[in-house]
Amino acid sequence: MSSTNHSLPVTDRQADLLCIGERRFKSRLLVGTGKYKNMAETKAAVEASGSELITLAIRRTNIGQNPGEPNLLDTLPPDRYTLLPNTAGCYSFKEAVRTCHLARELLGGHNLIKLEVLGDQKTLFPHITETLKAAERLVSDGFEVMVYTNDDPIIARQLEEIGCVAVMPLAAPIGSGLGIRNPYNILEIVENAKIPVIVDAGVGTASDAAVAMELGCDGVLMNTAIAAASHPVLMASAMRKAIEAGREAFLAGRMPRKRYASASSPIEGTFF
Repeated sequence: MSSTNHSLPVTDRQADLLCIGERRFKSRLLVGTGKYKNMAETKAAVEASGSELITLAIRRTNIGQNPGEPNLLDTLPPDRYTLLPNTAGCYSFKEAVRTCHLARELLGGHNLIKLEVLGDQKTLFPHITETLKAAERLVSDGFEVMVYTNDDPIIARQLEEIGCVAVMPLAAPIGSGLGIRNPYNILEIVENAKIPVIVDAGVGTASDAAVAMELGCDGVLMNTAIAAASHPVLMASAMRKAIEAGREAFLAGRMPRKRYASASSPIEGTFF
């Protein structure tokens, strides 16, 4: 069973926090920082999303390694947001491990990272054997590893056993906007995990985010769904509401599905 609190009363929503390792977050929406028109749009969209955990691609984002260039940390300061450096663009165990160590050095010992090792440039599916190797090494090196993976429940269990602090199964290919293609696999992962399950990749609009939360996922990470919208800041606001609505619906417990109609008002005791 995931770390999700299934029995939390709606009146106690302030206590319903996303727990990743020793960290606690009020928001269950994680957002990326790529593909925006400029830093101003990035800042406005992140603020509208309400996200507290912000992912950034170390190989593509300047956080101090390129003096004289705009620094993302000036726009999204670490004293306001928890940064989640990721290994986007890495296609091997060695690349991913090296990138994580660079991130830790640039961020003064920051150990929380998002691991992704890609299999090819066309699908951007995870390279599972390299991911498992990298996760094992990084955990042994003292990193808190949140890991991008496929929607295979067996692999998710292996990553948890290695010591990852969160598993992040894809809903659909990165940047595709196709929504959750295999909800039953996601549900299987959620029902058996003891660490947070965060859907990562494939969300296209607010209803996709709500579905992920209604399945019992602990959170959703997205970038393209917001950045590629016609109005990114407005979409960020919509995603924030969808995450909150989906979480509350999950905690409330949906009505059972029925084959036939059931009157909203009982007919017993009517006078005519």
